[in-house]
Amino acid sequence: MKKLLFAALLLITPLAQAEVPPLVDENDPQITIYNDSDKTYYEYRINGELKEIKVVPKQGKTYYLIPAPGEGDFIRQEESQMLIPKWVLFRW
Repeated sequence: MKKLLFAALLLITPLAQAEVPPLVDENDPQITIYNDSDKTYYEYRINGELKEIKVVPKQGKTYYLIPAPGEGDFIRQEESQMLIPKWVLFRW
C-alpha cells in the first residue's frame, strides 16, 4: 500500500507544478484612466499601441484624440474611430 501511495505521489507531482496560463491576454484591449483637475483621460491601447484617447471634460462635450500617422501629434475628433462590434446575440 505504501509503495502504491508513493508511486501515485510521484505521478501527481508534475501536475501540481504545471504552469498556469495568465488570466489576462496581452492582445486584449487595455484602457488606462487618468484624472486631471478638470478632465478625465481614457487611453485605449491594442497590442500596446495607442489607438485613441477619450477626453471627458467636467464641462463641455467629450472628444477623442487620434494619433496622427508618423507625426507624434494628435487629431481631434468628435466621435470615436474605434470599431467595436455591438451585436445582439440573445434577447430575453
